[in-house]
Amino acid sequence: MSHPKHKIFVSAYACEPGQGSEIGVGWHWVLEMSRYFELWVLTRESNRPTIEPWIKENPEYRNIHFLYFDLPKWARFWKKGLRGVRTYYNIWQFCTDGIVKRTMRENGIKIFHHITYGNVLWKVSSYGQKQFFVWGPVGGLETIPAEYSNHYGRKARIIEQARRATIRLLPVNMGFKQRCKNADIILCKTEITSNLIPAKYRDKAVLFTDVAVESLAQHTGNQETKSNCTNFITVGRLEAWRGFDIAIESFAKAAKERNDIHLTIVGKGGDKERLKAIAKQQGIEDKITFTGKVEMEEYYRLLAASDVAINASLKEGAVTVSFDTLSMGKPLICLDTTGYTRYFSNEYAIVIPRTSRKNVIEKMSAAIVRLCNEEERKSLGEKAKSAGTQFTWQARGEEFCDLLMSKIKSCL
Repeated sequence: MSHPKHKIFVSAYACEPGQGSEIGVGWHWVLEMSRYFELWVLTRESNRPTIEPWIKENPEYRNIHFLYFDLPKWARFWKKGLRGVRTYYNIWQFCTDGIVKRTMRENGIKIFHHITYGNVLWKVSSYGQKQFFVWGPVGGLETIPAEYSNHYGRKARIIEQARRATIRLLPVNMGFKQRCKNADIILCKTEITSNLIPAKYRDKAVLFTDVAVESLAQHTGNQETKSNCTNFITVGRLEAWRGFDIAIESFAKAAKERNDIHLTIVGKGGDKERLKAIAKQQGIEDKITFTGKVEMEEYYRLLAASDVAINASLKEGAVTVSFDTLSMGKPLICLDTTGYTRYFSNEYAIVIPRTSRKNVIEKMSAAIVRLCNEEERKSLGEKAKSAGTQFTWQARGEEFCDLLMSKIKSCL
């Protein structure tokens, strides 16, 4: 495929090699886009110490022009990890608008692509969005029904109530409407987000997930000796909306039929104590291991050693592990979020409709029992590995390039 090398300014707040989740997404997008376009990439100054050594070791990517910015330490003392990230992110977007404007003008760049964070409710460079503006992939308009959130702790219940109220107020959210108006392409992670774009701008919306399959062949050779137990794994930040309580309750129900099962929960977060209490209440604390946050190499080891992965996230989220299961040939049990699950077929995964909480737990429990059968696991796993070859980062990059080129032909 041959295209002229258009210049693109990329706003990638989260972008760093060797990481998963949003940070890894930003990094992979930049690498794939650089195959087809000349890029100027703005990211956080804190990402420089990992980006620059990586680029030195991979000189074929030296054509990417990285720009870095962070507020001075004294002005961000209050931000720690994900605490305060939304506030800091919006301040960062405001403060970097001058960098966007100056860089685009000095280098004759006419295309602005905002990648991370992919939330339609969060700020975008005011200068960038007035150029040829590619927005996303974005989400953030997915909500969780009270039937589920009523089981959460007080803080998480309030957050979900506030989110539902925010979505109801979308018609009067001027920032969101302005971004929809300015965007030339809106890459939507889910059908839910796409359907909530104002009708007069919805023709700009394209369903497009932000994650793809990364080759993990180097991590699959050291699988531990198989025990007599069927090992399940679920990964992600321990937040209520990610559905770990659903996974635990489903697991407890399945354990009444199968005693030879174990669940490993990988990740840290504020919901950990509630989840531990649920496991104890269900009488299965001996069948669940909470690892806390682990390094990427340990994550890959745990995934390789597992038999089945579960992603009980109730909306778009924790998808990196879902695509990693394809690379490693592991069956996946997940809930249909209308997002990344578009890439998962019941031929090689078990995709459960998000219906009533009771029904979801029953179906997930049945899926856990079903995949205790080694032949069933093997069959789904082989099909998953084969299917994963269609959803690589290279394929995602080609798909995006073709889409962008088709849109800009008539505009630039």
